[in-house]
Amino acid sequence: MPISNSKQTIRRQRKCSCRRWAKDGQVSLLIVLLLLCLVTRGRATEPSPCDWQRWEPAIASFIARDKAQFPPRHAVLFIGSSSIRFWDLAKYFPRLVTINRGFGGSQICDSSHFLDTLVLKHRPRVVVLYAGDNDIAAGKGPEQVFHDYLAFVGAVHAALPKTQVVFIAIKPSIARWKMAPAMRRTNALVAAECAKRPWLEFVDVWRPMLAADGRPQRELFRADGLHLSHSGYTLWSRLVLPYLTKSDFQRAGAAGREPADPDLTVKGAAKTGPAETAPAKP
Repeated sequence: MPISNSKQTIRRQRKCSCRRWAKDGQVSLLIVLLLLCLVTRGRATEPSPCDWQRWEPAIASFIARDKAQFPPRHAVLFIGSSSIRFWDLAKYFPRLVTINRGFGGSQICDSSHFLDTLVLKHRPRVVVLYAGDNDIAAGKGPEQVFHDYLAFVGAVHAALPKTQVVFIAIKPSIARWKMAPAMRRTNALVAAECAKRPWLEFVDVWRPMLAADGRPQRELFRADGLHLSHSGYTLWSRLVLPYLTKSDFQRAGAAGREPADPDLTVKGAAKTGPAETAPAKP
């Protein structure tokens, strides 16, 4: 074979090989991209990483409190972030036996991590959860927060199938108003889930906290624009109370205490029923 023909054949083979490598490379790149999409989607449904060690001192305080005087069973247990921790339950719900297990700055995954210690051992008849606010502020998306919510309520229901779980909607706050779209989306996901399950309840505090201009009412917050004032807690208590008194409620041990607001009595609760504050169940 002439040398010139041999060189042309080699060039053609190299061109074919390069084209084949290019095609193989494109296929490999597509495979890698697809795998990355699958991994990313998988992460969105995994439980959130939980920096639970930072809460050890707070949890230790709850454990010590329980040892000193263990709360009665079948109470109404509140758990979640600082909006729960700062809620003076004895003041706003004087006729109910309540347990406060709020720890400020916490996220839903933190409450799930300490579920046995903070919730299950008390065997409450109702669990009231407020969380998700800090989750969104930490950069979690609505779907991830919703997944963490499902993990929490699923664990409660598996251990205490007769216990109601009440979720207080993520509140619209002045300090975090830029995050309102993500918070609304999270609330919508939770509300839709609650409408499907008879043991789940959703309390809409979002709309009642907005002023006529569609922004959060200033008087409902402390100076920081994030934490609730007395007016804020009075509003929340009015909205939440009907969900806590659907069954026979337990009177607090201390007799003669008056409610923080006259409307926060069981009689007054009839003025604002669940149908006005949460989507009706089918």
